[in-house]
Amino acid sequence: MEHPENSTEYAGLQVNAGVAQPSIVNPYLSQMRKKRHRLFTADEYVEGILKGDVSMLGQAVTLIESVHPDHQALAQEVIEKCLPFAGNSVRIGISGVPGAGKSTSIDAFGVHLLQNYGGKLAVLAIDPSSEKTKGSILGDKTRMEKLAVHPKSFIRPSPTAGSLGGVARKTRETIILCEAAGYNNIFVETVGVGQSETACHSMVDFFLLIQLAGTGDELQGIKRGIMEIADGIVINKADGENVEKAKLAASHFRNALHLFPMPESGIMPQVLCYSGFYELGIDEVLKMVFDHIEQTKESGYFQYKRNEQSKYWMYESINEHLRNNFYFNPRVKEQIADMERDVLGGKITSFVAAKRLLDEYYATLK
Repeated sequence: MEHPENSTEYAGLQVNAGVAQPSIVNPYLSQMRKKRHRLFTADEYVEGILKGDVSMLGQAVTLIESVHPDHQALAQEVIEKCLPFAGNSVRIGISGVPGAGKSTSIDAFGVHLLQNYGGKLAVLAIDPSSEKTKGSILGDKTRMEKLAVHPKSFIRPSPTAGSLGGVARKTRETIILCEAAGYNNIFVETVGVGQSETACHSMVDFFLLIQLAGTGDELQGIKRGIMEIADGIVINKADGENVEKAKLAASHFRNALHLFPMPESGIMPQVLCYSGFYELGIDEVLKMVFDHIEQTKESGYFQYKRNEQSKYWMYESINEHLRNNFYFNPRVKEQIADMERDVLGGKITSFVAAKRLLDEYYATLK
């Protein structure tokens, strides 16, 4: 095979080496990593949060979600110092089946709230984690186009990390930081998986359930038990040809609510229709929410519920600490694999294995 470039007639030509290609690795990557992992002191975090610094607030929330022991200790110090400045917000939980339009509705609710009621709004959007990869998309913010660019809103998507009811394990602590930063309205969006939504109900003042019409049995919610904890039910996508279906679904839900005993608050939940996409009936929904909260404050139930929630989370924290302490115990970690093998091999029962592991754990405490 001939190579023309080797011909004598091209002897006087020279081929340049060309332009040197830059490295595909960012030369500033090491500096960025150092900056990203830089931890502030607790006082610096608190100072930034109280000033309303969104960047510092976001970093503090990341600190809370971290499982690193040093981060957890620092996070608890930050929370304790922010606690005196918290508790002055309205906390609203928003739930519904996937596809009910929660994110779109929150975008509409949030903009109307900021325009008509003032103040600041923090949205804690809970994103389900994959059971296989343990990862989350955290893409709820992309569906909140107006709130995402609003100067008085703070949107924080968080992974569920397998926690009950789709509520992130540290959501309650995040609420405290947001309140200290001056956010007087808090939205907590949950995955919407039924009975375990009680975890969200235990940290909000008003629990709003979003439903759809024309999706089969409108009374399916009774079986899930979620209607029992709802303070208000709204039928989304009540627009166009779906208006009559939404009204029919609303009447079914109203009839179903009469099957339940009167809520502790003494206020019967309302059922309204609205359209999150076309922003129809949004003001009526917000009025229902704030009228309910005003009534509970007048009756004293608002503070009673807050106290009960604090007590509930104290016990939840104790349970979580004991569970972690058990599984991270060195002697338990040594024997748990052997116990699993014996159970699967039919040598011992699950109950005997659990008792032996607990006995080992108790022995280390003596």
